[in-house]
Amino acid sequence: MKLRWLLPLTLVPLCFGLGAWQGYRWWTWSISPVSDRPDDIIRVEIPPGTPAQQIGQDLETAGVIRSADAWSLWVRWKNWQSETGGFQAGTYDFNAAETAIEIADQVWNGEVIQQRYTIPEGRAISEMAAYFEREGFFSAESFTEAASLVPRDDYPWLPDRITTLEGFLYPDTYQAASGTLSPEEVVRQMLDRFETVALPVYREVEDPSLGLLEWVTLGSIVEKEAVVPEERRLIAGVFTERLKKGMKLASDPTVEYALGIRQTVDKPLTYAQVETPSPYNTYLNPGLPPAPIASPGLASLEATLDPESTEYLYFMARYDGTHIFSRTLAEHEAAIDQVVRDLETRDVE
Repeated sequence: MKLRWLLPLTLVPLCFGLGAWQGYRWWTWSISPVSDRPDDIIRVEIPPGTPAQQIGQDLETAGVIRSADAWSLWVRWKNWQSETGGFQAGTYDFNAAETAIEIADQVWNGEVIQQRYTIPEGRAISEMAAYFEREGFFSAESFTEAASLVPRDDYPWLPDRITTLEGFLYPDTYQAASGTLSPEEVVRQMLDRFETVALPVYREVEDPSLGLLEWVTLGSIVEKEAVVPEERRLIAGVFTERLKKGMKLASDPTVEYALGIRQTVDKPLTYAQVETPSPYNTYLNPGLPPAPIASPGLASLEATLDPESTEYLYFMARYDGTHIFSRTLAEHEAAIDQVVRDLETRDVE
């Protein structure tokens, strides 16, 4: 009788131990990487509001983790279902050579793919819009629409007279979480950068001779005219002198902006184009145009605040990035003739 009762009692701990061992083996298998190749990358999009359990199911289906059940156990053990916050939506590049626990940490911390975009100095809103559409971010029309709204409640420093954000979208390289980038987000990022990079430079000047709008407007013209960095302050000096003397700025980029064109060596501006009426045409209108013609970089903005003192009132592009600077109209006309001859000689060669 004793032996008959003793046998079941000895089997209980044995079965419990075997069950624990099987559970341990299942757990270690479930959280182990699905691949042993570090370059095995699987991209998964997690929509906003996706429940933790559904994320596990999606990751198992995509082949990122072995077991959604193990995922759910880990999430409950970490108490992530009840904590403030949650798993972050977005686009992820998961390394299939990582464990399920490492994958869970990645989603919890929101380590999403970062989208990058670059806006060089001197780009107008229309050029930015074309870039975003060409790169597949969003349509040109949607960006143009977003850039036509002036959010003064969020950025009270924006000038009252502007009707678009031309000139105030700071040119730079930006990053944003993949899947979250929208025209409105881009506008916000670029205005934030202007506020932190450019605006303090203006506010440091005790008594600026130009208002904020005039500063950015002149800076945008300098940006479009200056190609060689060492000429930047001198070009700003020429425009400053012309403004002081009441002379027209006569800047080609303002005509190009007004007409929506870009001249080249082979197709320079015509007299008819230069004589086309527009508030932006500085050949016809004295002073500055009503608003910027592009987004100036910091170097052009600084040059506009600290222009080089000069007697030059004219400059002519050599079409190699440099310019011939002149004091008088006669000198300027001679410089124009010289550039034309040089171009003709180059074409013959």
